[in-house]
Amino acid sequence: MPAPSASPSPSPSPAAAAAPAPVSAPLPAEGRGRGLGPVALVISAGISVQFGAALAVMIMPRAGAAGVVTLRLAAAAVVLLLLCRPKVRGHSRSDWGTVLAFGVAMAAMNGLFYQAIDRIPLGPAVTLEVLGPLALSVFVSRRLVNLLWAGLALGGVVLLSGHGGGGLGFGSLDPLGAAYALGAGAMWAAYIVFSARTGRRFPQADGLALAMAVAAVLSLPLGIVGAGSDLLVPSTLALGVGVAVLSSVLPYTLEMLALRRMPAPTFAILMSLEPAIAASAGFLVLNQAMSALDALAIALVIAASMGAVRSQIRKQPA
Repeated sequence: MPAPSASPSPSPSPAAAAAPAPVSAPLPAEGRGRGLGPVALVISAGISVQFGAALAVMIMPRAGAAGVVTLRLAAAAVVLLLLCRPKVRGHSRSDWGTVLAFGVAMAAMNGLFYQAIDRIPLGPAVTLEVLGPLALSVFVSRRLVNLLWAGLALGGVVLLSGHGGGGLGFGSLDPLGAAYALGAGAMWAAYIVFSARTGRRFPQADGLALAMAVAAVLSLPLGIVGAGSDLLVPSTLALGVGVAVLSSVLPYTLEMLALRRMPAPTFAILMSLEPAIAASAGFLVLNQAMSALDALAIALVIAASMGAVRSQIRKQPA
């Protein structure tokens, strides 16, 4: 789930929809959101995240869900630590507590999500996961209109759980896989909160790099128990690095560049498209077909996410 940057981009809204938003750079006063360049960067980042997740599903038979999480987090941590070279001195106990909480949230979010996509199709998994940031946005906003968006999202979940289709449709979801996806969504909301706090306490992407290292260390025992020596098979290791690049390093970099050229609220709305991108990746890479009701359920959750973000934007003073 969700490269070097400078200040916190995620706000308590579904700004981070399938893959968590990075700690981002401040926006310049001029040229915000002009042209299609920033939009293309955000969409490219979403495609990278979800196709990275599809690649992870393909290598799970080799290393298991826990092993893939370990490979992804460890590889991403190494890359970020080398790029950022964060300072470990001069920080308070509270700073380290924030980084630790951020790392725990990151490890839990990734671990639960990969357990989910090991059991249910990618599109439904991301659709359920995005409910976490959406719930956070509704809770923080405390606006009556956001109850409408919550109800719309609930309608999508009802379709998700009540559709009686077979195959890879929503009606055949494994209950444990769905529970893992919802748990990942809750950890995603925590990720957003602690990402923002970490960005305020650490310069550049130092906090992100340190938190990624914490997450990698926490996931390592589970990966070793689950996959053992399979983690060191060269082909599996190479694929794991590919997942790390596609799902972490590349999208975080693209999102950082986009956030320097567009307003964060616009970024948040675009990130709400993640469930649709995930469903497309599942279809193209993993042959996970969607029915009309599947697409409707995803559309309802996307509409709820976008509506909640827009409500949050209108609430903010000009």
